Amino acid sequence: MTSRALWSAISQLHSGVYFAPDSKARYESVGLKGYWMGYFASRSAALGTPRPRLVVATFHGFAPRLVERALPDAWRLADRDRVLEQRYALARDLLEGVAEGATALAPRVRSVLAGVDWAGKPLAAAHAELPASDDPVIDFWQSVTALREYRGDCHVAVLTAAGLSGAAANALAESTGWLRHADQRTMRGWTEEEWAEAIAGLVTRGWLEPDGTATETGRAARAQLEDATDRVVAAGLDREAASRLVTLEAELVDLAGQWADDHPALAGRPLRSS
Repeated sequence: MTSRALWSAISQLHSGVYFAPDSKARYESVGLKGYWMGYFASRSAALGTPRPRLVVATFHGFAPRLVERALPDAWRLADRDRVLEQRYALARDLLEGVAEGATALAPRVRSVLAGVDWAGKPLAAAHAELPASDDPVIDFWQSVTALREYRGDCHVAVLTAAGLSGAAANALAESTGWLRHADQRTMRGWTEEEWAEAIAGLVTRGWLEPDGTATETGRAARAQLEDATDRVVAAGLDREAASRLVTLEAELVDLAGQWADDHPALAGRPLRSS
């Protein structure tokens, strides 16, 4: 089984595009308005020009109203292909310091995608279906992104099977220390009432105290959700893909470390409830 360190490295190499200081300006240059419109449009553009319900379903952790403020208006204001161009340009610029390593690893990471079972992983499959780039650095990032969303789709499946809503999943992750954000409720767009309802449900399960702090049972349950995600991830990789990932692990972890050294303000900041 591939390690958490590998998936953390993959997530880190992918997610800088969401926190880059100029991301808002880049997307505004093609017609979008504000940070969240740029985020939802750029991340969901692999799906085409999706409407809010599809993005709520595939992203899982965001309040529907936050998505609805951005979509479908984004597709009226900006061309989907130009949004993708800005997304790739952001990734290319952010990976410039590790471009040599990314170029060397690009074909090997791309080869992993051939051994992934995409069934039940819609967001990952959409990214894997995007045309490969002639630029090996962008191609590397595209492949890493498909793998990152693959684990994300697996995690969403585990969360929903456990009966956790987007708000509840975020509240549990925040209370058990799995997230780095100080106010996940506000960031994901949930109201105080929705957050309180989510916490109340987790209290009923015995996973949280009434004040929102995690119980021992809750911490164990959250760890079990990650373990279950690991199993679902492993089940969707054929033997060759799993073997290729194992051989890539040390190099990807090292590359992510180099990238983090170049971008300390952007490193280690996941956006999803994982």
